[in-house]
Amino acid sequence: MTAVVFDLGGVITTSPLAAFNDYERDAGLPIGLVARLNTTNPHENAWARFERSELDRDGFVEVFEAEARSCGYDVDATRVLDALHGAVRPAVVTAIRALGTAGVPLALLSNNAAPMDPGSEHGALMALFDVVVESSVEGIRKPEPAIYPLTLDRLAAAVGRRIEDAEVVYLDDLGPNLKPARELGWHTIKVVDPADALAELARATGVDLST
Repeated sequence: MTAVVFDLGGVITTSPLAAFNDYERDAGLPIGLVARLNTTNPHENAWARFERSELDRDGFVEVFEAEARSCGYDVDATRVLDALHGAVRPAVVTAIRALGTAGVPLALLSNNAAPMDPGSEHGALMALFDVVVESSVEGIRKPEPAIYPLTLDRLAAAVGRRIEDAEVVYLDDLGPNLKPARELGWHTIKVVDPADALAELARATGVDLST
């Protein structure tokens, strides 16, 4: 495998799902409620529209809270948004740097509500990649099929050579986001335990990711 595509949240940074659960416990809501709301009508719900920049922050709060009320719950959507900022996983960053040193083409493919600020902690990660593809910029999001070939075309252009689908390894923590990539022929790794995922990535690429 000669190219690697990384998701951000849940892969390079800790998953927001744990932070959602912390909010749910604090607010006396059912554990997993936020995730269930996010996967109901997944292409047209508040979350999907927010990540395609069809809703601004205030619009998301209004629509998401309305979706929760329709299910019988009062949710503070601002608390949900605050839970999105996970901590960077140093071992994953070390692996990305090792791949870059080995000359492996690297892409970051992220669903987000606003373009990353290069001056922020997470924005500084952008410099590790040959190309960064963000749903908020493109107006399409994972798992919409079009964003995967778009990412590969951008990566190929950035490194100046053709990259075949069969050459790509893709890491994401959400199964639905992996399925369209797998159907294209990408080698997919679902990140549950980061150490296990990095071990599989090392086997797939043949690169020592520990230094």
